[in-house]
Amino acid sequence: MILGTGGTIAGTASDASDNVGYQAAQLGVGQLIAAIPPLAQRRLEAEQVAQLDSKDMDFTTWQLLAERVAFHLERPEVAGLVITHGTDTLEETAYFLQRVLAPGKPVVITAAMRPATALQTDGPQNLLDAVTLAAAGSAPGVFVVFAGSIYSAEQVRKVHSYRVDAFASADGARLAVVEEGVVRWFAARPQRDAGPAFDLALLRRSALTWPRVQMVFNHVGADGSVVRALLAHGVDGLVVAGTGNGSLSQSLEAALREAQAQGVRVLRSTRCDAGPVTASNEALPSAGALSPVKARIALLLDLLSNPAQR
Repeated sequence: MILGTGGTIAGTASDASDNVGYQAAQLGVGQLIAAIPPLAQRRLEAEQVAQLDSKDMDFTTWQLLAERVAFHLERPEVAGLVITHGTDTLEETAYFLQRVLAPGKPVVITAAMRPATALQTDGPQNLLDAVTLAAAGSAPGVFVVFAGSIYSAEQVRKVHSYRVDAFASADGARLAVVEEGVVRWFAARPQRDAGPAFDLALLRRSALTWPRVQMVFNHVGADGSVVRALLAHGVDGLVVAGTGNGSLSQSLEAALREAQAQGVRVLRSTRCDAGPVTASNEALPSAGALSPVKARIALLLDLLSNPAQR
């Protein structure tokens, strides 16, 4: 099952040599499939769930996508799912779906850095590789397939703004590669617990009522003004991207502790591209090895599950 949500992989430009000045989310998922002759040999179905640039991904689209993925996972004839997506927020959608669905079949997200009209577009090969992994049906969970590499939803990050190999894993933990239509695992295939990890009924609440979780950063001269502005505006949770091992300026930490005292949940992550934040009884709560954007999702889902903490 291939679900389309838009993105650069479905983008077009008037000039085939233009890899930047394009419009995302112009082609339907059926058109993407038709452009890849080897997919005609596969037993495929397609559904257009959304059509947007992933910089504009929102909670309402996440709600719909989670419902459609859950529906198709229940179909016995479906071996796996592929989702076409934009690259900008792909890592967030991947982690969100892993957390809320914990699928017992492969759910593979792929995308492109160049539009479908480019002279050397990368979307068709990425989509073909994603179908290869999904069709195998033997590795449960949410994966990202990009530029021939396979990453877990928990570890994948976009690490380059322009190159076609734009994704990597924290601490370099690639799971596998797709080579000429064959998946080669670097270690044992991941085994995740099947069955939903989250009550999907909680996701059906209006997205307008979802917890408000925002992110702030430590940097030279960071003070508590942004935190206090968010408190005045109304916020349920804060994720702070600290420097190094989650370190914070004294002023920023003081403001975050004020927020915590007012009942706002706080998680401490890091600006670094890899490595965990060490937990400590004296420090603000650690997000572990989660990146700031994924720590935000974890906190959001925790607050959805435990509204009394809001």
